[in-house]
Amino acid sequence: MGGDNQKMLDLNHLRLFIEIVKVGSFAGTARRLGVPTNTVTRHIQQLEAAAHMRLMHRSTRKLTLTPAGQALYERCVASVEELSNAAQEIIDDSQTPGGLVRVAAAAGFFDVFGMKHIVEFLALYPRIRVEFLLDDARTDLIAESIDVALRSGRQLKSSSVARRVIETPSVLAASPSYLANNGAPAYPQALAKHQCVVLARDSARTNWTLEGPSGRIEVTVSGRFRANNARTVMQATAAGLGIALLPYSAVRRRARSWTSRRVLAEYRAGTASMYAVFPNRKQSPAQCRYLLTSLSRKCG
Repeated sequence: MGGDNQKMLDLNHLRLFIEIVKVGSFAGTARRLGVPTNTVTRHIQQLEAAAHMRLMHRSTRKLTLTPAGQALYERCVASVEELSNAAQEIIDDSQTPGGLVRVAAAAGFFDVFGMKHIVEFLALYPRIRVEFLLDDARTDLIAESIDVALRSGRQLKSSSVARRVIETPSVLAASPSYLANNGAPAYPQALAKHQCVVLARDSARTNWTLEGPSGRIEVTVSGRFRANNARTVMQATAAGLGIALLPYSAVRRRARSWTSRRVLAEYRAGTASMYAVFPNRKQSPAQCRYLLTSLSRKCG
């Protein structure tokens, strides 16, 4: 242990090494940490010099571990993460949160939940920056350096590291123009005679299960317009194409602009849930936890 040529491996270098392995690239790690790529490269060179061995093979397209690098990663990853998490919790408790939060969500996320809550959150935490990547395609959280993805329950995989953060009831709504031209259904079964805008599924037959004063009722509905994402269903409903099941938060916002009205207001179709999905089981950054807490309070 005491030889003159032996060096202690720098914990910060080890932590950076583990981050690079998880992200899969030097550039992605530099982007996530907000430092120049050459800084990341220099630290890894210093780690390899201290270890007296090459840990990574790096090309323009691919980064792979050497056998020594793989062994080092497997031996150190759990201990370094535990130490990092403990240190971060102490820092989080003593400082106002700050830094960047990268969030992946569906393209129509703000059509449903609006921007007001983000404005209020950023005003409350001036040191936090928020970046949303809005896309209906499933995002690779690690490759894109995403801190958290907001996904519906049906999008979750059994292996996902997730927790529920938003709940909002689904309610019936239509545009004033549709109701003026077609009238409003007086009871749930009358929906079968109306044009209904349906969120497309595999089956052409759509059953809506409603809960209300008379208990649970199942109604078979149909319409001339269907779509495979919630944003388009909301747009079609606002355009007067029929009655739809929409998140209450979206209907409430659109009622103020006279583009949406509740139908059969005493009925609803259960609760739609939104989950926070994390790239791994590591403790999420403080700024991410603050954002999720804010969303769960204001968006439900």
